[in-house]
Amino acid sequence: MVKNIFDKFKTIEELNNIPKGDMPGDKINIDFGHLKKVINILPDLLKTLIPLVDNHPYNRVVISVSGGSGTGKSEIASLLSYYFNQTGFGSYNLSGDNYPHRIPQYNDAERLRIFRQSGIKGLIVQGQYLHERRKILSELQNSNHDCNPDLVKNHPWMLIYQNEGKNGLRSYLGTPKEINFSELNEIISQFKNGADKLFLRRMGRKEWEIWYELINFKNIKVLVIDWTHGISHFLNGIDIPVLLGSKPQDTLKFRKSRNRDSGIDSPFTDMVLDIEQELLIAQASEAKLIVSANGEIISYNEYIKAMR
Repeated sequence: MVKNIFDKFKTIEELNNIPKGDMPGDKINIDFGHLKKVINILPDLLKTLIPLVDNHPYNRVVISVSGGSGTGKSEIASLLSYYFNQTGFGSYNLSGDNYPHRIPQYNDAERLRIFRQSGIKGLIVQGQYLHERRKILSELQNSNHDCNPDLVKNHPWMLIYQNEGKNGLRSYLGTPKEINFSELNEIISQFKNGADKLFLRRMGRKEWEIWYELINFKNIKVLVIDWTHGISHFLNGIDIPVLLGSKPQDTLKFRKSRNRDSGIDSPFTDMVLDIEQELLIAQASEAKLIVSANGEIISYNEYIKAMR
């Protein structure tokens, strides 16, 4: 039954004509590798999903598809939602990337501010913020090179700055300081309590590109949330958290193909991605279904071994 739903797709173009997530301007490129993963995981997913739908008072279930950058979250979430719609469940595909407090440009600036402020405070605490170093650091910040780990070779004190900056980022990334978890939690709660219509947020790349759309959920049984933070302990009401494993070397290739942001191959972005990966590894035990980079369902222990 699972495979039959997808048999009609013979080309990449046909695959990419299916409805996708609700993140404005997002480039989602589905290929047959994503399709193979979905075909592999759907039988196990359905074993958990169907009883949950049947036993819920409003026959509603929430699935999250999470993973690091480049794991194919949006593509797989789109295919899952397509399958549920084709089989009569009714599904909506929501992107969690619509729910940070700041648009990407301002959020990137806030991340950088936190990194630099934390780094400088670390130097001060350890007695390493000397006058001559302040000038060097200012020049490095002005040229956006202060995150480059190679600097430590000539400036050993930069290790303190970068490590403390990274610790500062850890207190911000993926937390309620960065993301409006309460708004998303309220949406999930209303959906599971039978709401027929909900206003969902949309976020573009400019400060004026924030708006809401009224979405009809009357015939929707499955809400699929595509989001890096889909297994976060700040997110409530997820019935089936799905975690996608990744190959770290694929991350930047996928980010470039999505064309989301400038500076995607910078040392600072590498640092952010590293911290996001740390968060996923720390939260992986919450996932009910873990999928390897090759599309196989694996155990928590197998995932930890592969990622480390």
